[in-house]
Order: sequence, then structure tokens, then C-alpha cells
Amino acid sequence: MTRGAPRLARFAWLSISAAIVTIALKLVAWRLTGSVGLYSDALESFVNLAAAIMALAMITIAARPPDDGHPFGHDKAEYFASGVEGALILLAAVAIAWAAVGRLLHPQPIERAGLGLAVSVLASLVNLAVARVLIAVGRKHHSIALEADGHHLMTDVFTSAGVLVGIGAVALTDWIVLDPLVAIAVAVQIVWMGVQLMRRSWKGLLDAAVPEAELAALQAVLERHGSGEVSFHAVRTRQAGARRFVSMHVLVPGAWTVTRGHELLERIEDDVRRVIPNANVSTHLEAVEDPASFQDQELDRLHPGHP
Repeated sequence: MTRGAPRLARFAWLSISAAIVTIALKLVAWRLTGSVGLYSDALESFVNLAAAIMALAMITIAARPPDDGHPFGHDKAEYFASGVEGALILLAAVAIAWAAVGRLLHPQPIERAGLGLAVSVLASLVNLAVARVLIAVGRKHHSIALEADGHHLMTDVFTSAGVLVGIGAVALTDWIVLDPLVAIAVAVQIVWMGVQLMRRSWKGLLDAAVPEAELAALQAVLERHGSGEVSFHAVRTRQAGARRFVSMHVLVPGAWTVTRGHELLERIEDDVRRVIPNANVSTHLEAVEDPASFQDQELDRLHPGHP
């Protein structure tokens, strides 16, 4: 396994553990208060658990080395984790909205609000701590599954805060309709998050280019190596989970020796790998005097103006 998979798997297990703890705490808070807002919050925690399990499975698959059937590796497996998570979030939103509408039609008072709030706050603190860890580790190791899981937990923290505000408002005003209204607002927020996660997954599965910052770093490398004798075209990038793929055609004078051209390509590839993490760099040497060398310019995707 590559990319420090055992270490990343440990963080996925951390997310699973946090989900189990928060489910228990939020269910206790819901049973204490009868709040549909807290019930909706607990349901979302079940989504957190399913997403964490999915993330663990996909991180394990993504870490497998390339093989004969998958010569470019298995890194895209992480996109399935975030895509499934987005779908589960949408299902949770439907369940939350259904429960909230029922409570709007048949309002019920909230009981023991203070104790329920205290238990829910404890659950939110657990999610906050784990979310910060997952986001930091996901960014450091370029794991979209861990980062998406962390952002999901962070959104859960904000959602819980909204629910707590709703319960507090009910306790202060006795306007019990606030509880299901907040739950419906939670459902809308969850739908938005689910759509964003699914969109990000689709984008990755469609071989999106590397981020703008990495494109700029790549451009700087090419400008540093470019000269009156050396130029580039057919520059393309894509990302698959933590891995980046960069390919380009390098045009040099036809009189250059193979050794000189090869040394240039080695320097270019080394410099690209320094500025783009986990990059697989492919270069193709061409003679600048040969008209056939320019027949593939339409492959260039780096410079502005290209689709």
C-alpha cells in the first residue's frame, strides 16, 4: 500500500469512532427533549457514520499500487467515497424534512431543554475536534475522502449550532413551531452540502485539471526552462485523488543530441515534481524544425484561451 495508507486509515477509524459517540449523545439529547431538531441532528450523524465507513474502504482501495488492470493506480476510488456521502446526505435531508413537517402539523413541547442542550453541545465539540484533524490531514496528504469527511463533520457542527439556537429560542419564547422550522432549515443546508460533495466527485471522475495554484507553478517551471531554443505545447494536466498527471511535448532544435535532450527532460520533470505533489510527469521530445511537431498543438490545455 502506498501514500501512507495505514496512517490515513487510522484517521478514518477516528471519524468512525467520533460518529458512533455523537450518534449516542444526540439520541440521548433527543430522547431527553423530544426535539425534532435534535432528532434531525442525530439522523445526520448516522450519515456521518456511513460516510466514514465508506471513506475507510475507499482510502484502502486508493492506496493499492498500480497493477496490470489499473496501470495508473486506484486513486479515483476516493471520489466514490465523497459521491456516496453526498447521496446519503440527500437521503438524510428527506428524512429530516419529513419528520419536521409532521411536527409542524402536530406541535409538541420540548422537555428538559437545558440537559438536552448540554448533551448536544458535547457531541458538537467531539465533531469539531475530529473535523479539524481530518481536514488538516486530508489537505496534507491530498486525500479528498478524508477532507470531505472533515468538511462534512464541520458542517454538522454548524448544523448542530443552528438546532441549539432553535431549541434555546423555544425555551425562551415557548413558540414550539421554531423547533421544526429549524429542522427544515437544517434539511436545506444538508441538501446544499450533499450537492456540493457530489459535484466535486463528478468533477474528479471527469479528469479535471489540477488546481489553479498548481497550474501557475507549472507555468513558472515552463517559463524558466523555455528559451529561444526550447518551447512547449500539448501541455495537459489531470488529477486523480492525491495523484497528479502532467504531460507535455518539448520542442528543441533537431541538431541536439539525444543525451542533451534527455538531460533537459529530466530537469523539467524533476522541477515539475517539486512544485506539484505526487505528480506523474510524461514528456515527449520533438524537433522544432519538423512541421509534424506542430500538428498536435490543439492538445494544449495549460495556456489561457484553450477550452
